[in-house]
Amino acid sequence: MCQRCAWAQATELEQEYHDQVWGVPQTDDQQLFEYLILESAQAGLSWRTILQKRPGYSHQYEGFDPATVAAFDQNKIEQMLLDPGIVRNRLKVESSVRSAQAFLELQAKHGSFANYIWQFVDGQPVQNSRQSLSEVPAETEQSKAMSKALKKAGMNFVGPTICYAYMQATGMVNDHEVSCLRYQPCSELGAQFSL
Repeated sequence: MCQRCAWAQATELEQEYHDQVWGVPQTDDQQLFEYLILESAQAGLSWRTILQKRPGYSHQYEGFDPATVAAFDQNKIEQMLLDPGIVRNRLKVESSVRSAQAFLELQAKHGSFANYIWQFVDGQPVQNSRQSLSEVPAETEQSKAMSKALKKAGMNFVGPTICYAYMQATGMVNDHEVSCLRYQPCSELGAQFSL
């Protein structure tokens, strides 16, 4: 049996996400936007719930195009809130539209959102050596700084814990356990990484 991080062993959906996405350094702005929306939606919920609803999010957020989402009006928001395929939390949905607007502003100011967001780890993935899930922190100084900056830019549901989960998802940190089958591949991707 393949050795995976402890959190990723329960369902096939979690295994696929763990094996293909989690910890892979990401520089594509549309992908970075998708993970920002999904991580923000997770606040207070399990990641499994969000993974199960990912197709619904992709549909309602029209492929996670930030310019499209930034233009969503109240009618679109009301229609989204009827869809059980996403987390029907009005504050989160309304916040996602404001986050898309802030995302576009940061993108324009810095040339890309990737250029902006990777500054919080000095442009290089942080390579950790976790022996077990219990060693993984809920937040770090970098995630606190990111949270503060994203809130200042106009985003919500981007607390330090959400930001740290975002950093893990987008490969800004490699938090795979050293015994995990993805630890070495993500380490190598990190070593080769450049913006």
